[in-house]
Amino acid sequence: MTVSVLVVDDSGFFRKRLTEILNASGKIKVVGAANNGREAIELVERFNPDVVTMDYEMPVMDGISAVREIMRRSPRPVLMFSSLTYEGARVTLDALEAGAVDFLPKNFEEIARSSSELQRILKERILDVAGSRPGTQPPPSSPSPASKPVGKTDSEPAPARRQPQRPAARQPAKPAARPAPSRPQAPRQPVGRKTPARQYSVVGIGTSTGGPIALQRVLSALPARFPAPLVLVQHMPASFTPAFAERLNKLCKIEVRQAEDGDELKPGLALLAPGGKQMLVENRGQYGRVKILPGDGRVNYRPCVDVTFGSLAKSFPGKTLGLILTGMGADGKDGCRLMKQSGSVVWSQDEASSVIYGMPMAVANADLTDEVLSLDDIGPRLIEGVR
Repeated sequence: MTVSVLVVDDSGFFRKRLTEILNASGKIKVVGAANNGREAIELVERFNPDVVTMDYEMPVMDGISAVREIMRRSPRPVLMFSSLTYEGARVTLDALEAGAVDFLPKNFEEIARSSSELQRILKERILDVAGSRPGTQPPPSSPSPASKPVGKTDSEPAPARRQPQRPAARQPAKPAARPAPSRPQAPRQPVGRKTPARQYSVVGIGTSTGGPIALQRVLSALPARFPAPLVLVQHMPASFTPAFAERLNKLCKIEVRQAEDGDELKPGLALLAPGGKQMLVENRGQYGRVKILPGDGRVNYRPCVDVTFGSLAKSFPGKTLGLILTGMGADGKDGCRLMKQSGSVVWSQDEASSVIYGMPMAVANADLTDEVLSLDDIGPRLIEGVR
């Protein structure tokens, strides 16, 4: 099955180069190109592409506004191209909140060392996001990240977004549902199974694609005096994690910050693994401390959920709650296995609320999950199940 792509960028050179690379893959066909957000919306309705690649800064209409309008009219996977700067991180996080599925650096030299590697990376990312589920996470009903109010109350959950049918290619007047891309068969899970409430030394959360918004929804539900420390592993570049930690901290009642070497774990504090490095947790001090190590090229992900979860299993055997959220791949499965072997508990996000049901499915298929939860149920279950 060929995946159709609409390329959106105000740079004619970038549109041409990206089109050449994608068309050469054999499994992808660029069906159109737009030089601004307004034109992108029109071409989405005309060509009904499987995936849209989107720039941010464009004339007439910027990328975030275009993503928001595409998600309102006809949700589909959008892959953002962004600069690896603090401002680029802020803009990309806004785009993800608007509904984009994932992002890649716009500077091709930053993601590949050769043209063959570049083609492989771009092809794999397009094919991966083509199988994602845009619109599964309603926009967070959160306050503006201008300041962190004191004693704020929980916001009501956002209403479920009604999914409009996507029009058939080149026939906008006759809407027709497009068959969803084939997805791996998910395991059947017991209904209503709950683990007893207990005291945990630490809660570890691992995620990838779709994770920024998933983490925001989960963590914003927690009270300021949440009784356990949290460690977070989100696949993200080094230039993005500081902005992401700051964003979460402004939107949540708990404290969230990027972890630094030697930081002590504390109840009500969430430490985010820095991009490009690995985060270990050691059982020293009152609650434990984190150890930050340089990224190792032998490990696919930096940061890696397996690395952090493996250290949790060793440092706090039987006293850790591991949680795997949306994401492509299987990072976290081996770490969760070590947790289970040590007597700890593992939860995972369900398929219906996952943008990409890869990481949670890998854990569930390995029979490592004690509970499978919808995204909106995870925060309340943490409050209920962690003493």
